[in-house]
Amino acid sequence: MENFALLHRPGSHPGQVELLRCEIGAPAAGERLMIVPAGAEPPVTLGVTGRVSMPVEVALRRFSAELPALATAGFDISDDDYAAIVRRVVDEDIATGAGSNFVIRRTFLAAYEKWHARAATALFANLLRAEHGAYWTFVVHWAGRTLAGATPECHVRMSGGRAAMNPISGTYRYPPQGPDAAGLQRFLTDRKERAELLMVVDEELKMMARVCPGGGRVRGPWLRPMARLAHTEYVIEGPTPLDPAEVLRRTMPVPTVTGSPVAGAQRVVAAHERTDRGCYGGVLALVDGREMDSALLIRTADIDARGRVAVAVGATLVRGSDPRAEVRETQAKAAAVLGALHGGGPAPVPSLVRVGLPGRNTGLSRFWLGGHKPVAPPTGERLVIVDAADDFTAMLARMAESLGLAVEVVPWHRYRPADAAPRPGGPGKAALTLLGPGPGDPRDRTDPRIARLRDIAGELLVTGAPLLAVCLGHQCVAAELGLRLVRLDRPAQGVRRLITVAGRPEQVGFYNSFAAVSATDRDGPYHFERDETSTQVHTIGGPGLRTVQFHVESLLTEHGPELLRSMIAAVRQPARSDVKVHPTVRW
Repeated sequence: MENFALLHRPGSHPGQVELLRCEIGAPAAGERLMIVPAGAEPPVTLGVTGRVSMPVEVALRRFSAELPALATAGFDISDDDYAAIVRRVVDEDIATGAGSNFVIRRTFLAAYEKWHARAATALFANLLRAEHGAYWTFVVHWAGRTLAGATPECHVRMSGGRAAMNPISGTYRYPPQGPDAAGLQRFLTDRKERAELLMVVDEELKMMARVCPGGGRVRGPWLRPMARLAHTEYVIEGPTPLDPAEVLRRTMPVPTVTGSPVAGAQRVVAAHERTDRGCYGGVLALVDGREMDSALLIRTADIDARGRVAVAVGATLVRGSDPRAEVRETQAKAAAVLGALHGGGPAPVPSLVRVGLPGRNTGLSRFWLGGHKPVAPPTGERLVIVDAADDFTAMLARMAESLGLAVEVVPWHRYRPADAAPRPGGPGKAALTLLGPGPGDPRDRTDPRIARLRDIAGELLVTGAPLLAVCLGHQCVAAELGLRLVRLDRPAQGVRRLITVAGRPEQVGFYNSFAAVSATDRDGPYHFERDETSTQVHTIGGPGLRTVQFHVESLLTEHGPELLRSMIAAVRQPARSDVKVHPTVRW
């Protein structure tokens, strides 16, 4: 066969290997296998012209063979150089507000002698033996090129009008003797590892908010054991009217291998990586009509027709990253694929099993963890969200819609005051405007986006139009009110804190590297809730104004809809401290 694929998908076809005969090009109808790179390469579509299924044991007997000799060259970036990159990303990118986390790759390079298609099937058999717990184990061979991998992560599943994503993050590297109870407990209670997972869940919730009319809902978490390491994971799912091609378009680039916010992370990745990503971080998708199963292209060897091999791996870098630990993480992630490339024997079956970790959801958003609830009746209220280059705005939109508001999202460079003006036939009052979150330094007026957001804040404060703001938007409002903005000594990216909001304790999520500070609780008509020690301002209230530094829409904020509802009610009511604006929240 000139073009073929071998797939082991234990979730949908347990104990089976699927052999697909393929031809290059999109079929007019029927099943197709799509390779969607993350880099500059164009997508590849392979029409499935035939299919044979066989038990895994049969596949191992049929495809096992000796691989050609492999000459290894090692990683393209040395351990020391990669550790230095980690330090720069934490100190120069995360600390300055460019984003909350970033995935920087390095690539193991090698070369086979006398590479051929039969060797690709032998490599597949080696991967089946070398890895356990993969979502897909696969080989795809077309036009002389081969992708071979054992990826732990589903990208998107679509079935029966529903879509599901599977964010995975947090890594427990087994010691040489295998996993042990003490090591597992340290991993499960490690704050850095837990924060890493919750940040990527927030990122994929953003994507699902663009795919599902009501947003996705979160299930999990679980422990996912593999041969040499274990991860933690969630599933996010919800109904969607979209077809697979549109879902793929809206869910790429993938945050678990890029960072967040995705648009800013792409710029940071490009600044630190030496070469195009190619297929790394892309998607392999099996599509049939409106049904789709897809896997993330990680833990994957990319082999060209001459036998040159590239295995790209990356670590998720967050504010608490240890450079040497991230180096070891890349080595552990590559280990199973490298073992298969060398023709090593089967990996030991880990003693860990996939188990639920429900206790880890305490204090997280009841809105995103709950089932789909009926949307509140229309209130006649209109909310214009100014998108400051972060898809958290999509989550804000879905949350506001659940409260009965009609929502319009406007990019920061397109917003005009007329967007919030009363509309003919409407309720006769101006829309609420919400300045959304986004990356960047709110003090930097040389940045056109920051300058425009500051101008919008100033214009709305002067006119007295009802104004809400979140995170970066809050900082821009604070600056226009004359508060001082400071860069935090330690970024609060993906941090949960118990703070006072409207006089009540609330568990909320922060994603900020800058903050407004104030030595007092009040300035004229404006009042501030702030940290007594750091003087960082958490909320600002005043006539027609409510802003928060934290993210009401985040999975990290327990009572997001209630807080958002109280903010909306407060800007429509007289500024009196004794006005009750929500059954559980006073502002």
